[in-house]
Amino acid sequence: MPALIGHSGTALSIFIVKLSLMPPEESMPVMNWRSNCPLSCALDVLGDKWSLLIVRDLFIHGSRTYSEFSESPEKISTNILAARLKLLTHLQLIKRVKPDSHRRGNAYELTDSGRALEPLLMAYGKWASRNLNQFNPGMTRL
Repeated sequence: MPALIGHSGTALSIFIVKLSLMPPEESMPVMNWRSNCPLSCALDVLGDKWSLLIVRDLFIHGSRTYSEFSESPEKISTNILAARLKLLTHLQLIKRVKPDSHRRGNAYELTDSGRALEPLLMAYGKWASRNLNQFNPGMTRL
């Protein structure tokens, strides 16, 4: 049974449940693109609460293990983290690599396609610094 990826909390929850119940060989997500519009397609992949934060962490740290992602200040839940890592790997924005010798498990790092998101992340950060600081005065400024 293919998993559908959506933006509502319910659709993402259904996707995560279906993905976790599938045998490993069947667990690659099937994209249900909302339209052929490039912006809509980008939002289908990056428009959730967590994907850009995963990419951000890889820009900052170079590579991260699963446990290092789960220690981020935003406190992503383990089931959502696993689903997002699987999706971003499947779409070749990130890839699994061997971690440094002092870290255990698998690590992830950005691909060229993932690194191409840097201008987008910087633009989001600059916009938030200029326009949201009054609502969150403790926000880090870029």
